[in-house]
Amino acid sequence: METHVMTARISTTFEEWSAVFDESVPAQQAAGITSLYRGVSKDDPNLICAVLQASPGTLESFMAANADLIVASGHILETTVDQVFLSGS
Repeated sequence: METHVMTARISTTFEEWSAVFDESVPAQQAAGITSLYRGVSKDDPNLICAVLQASPGTLESFMAANADLIVASGHILETTVDQVFLSGS
């Protein structure tokens, strides 16, 4: 299992972006993604963070398949920074 700490810039308000994100949670779950957190920067209203868990490759596949919805939410794809963490053994 991988934990993704993803940040990105948005072109909409956090409320608009998070409404689309929240509506996609059932589709995320169906794809095998667990959403742990989503929030907005204290200092920058156009910087968001999402923490998600999934098997390797699952999040990347989901984002590719849902790129139109993700862009429509205001998520600026080219600003995405995805840090992937593994649990220790």
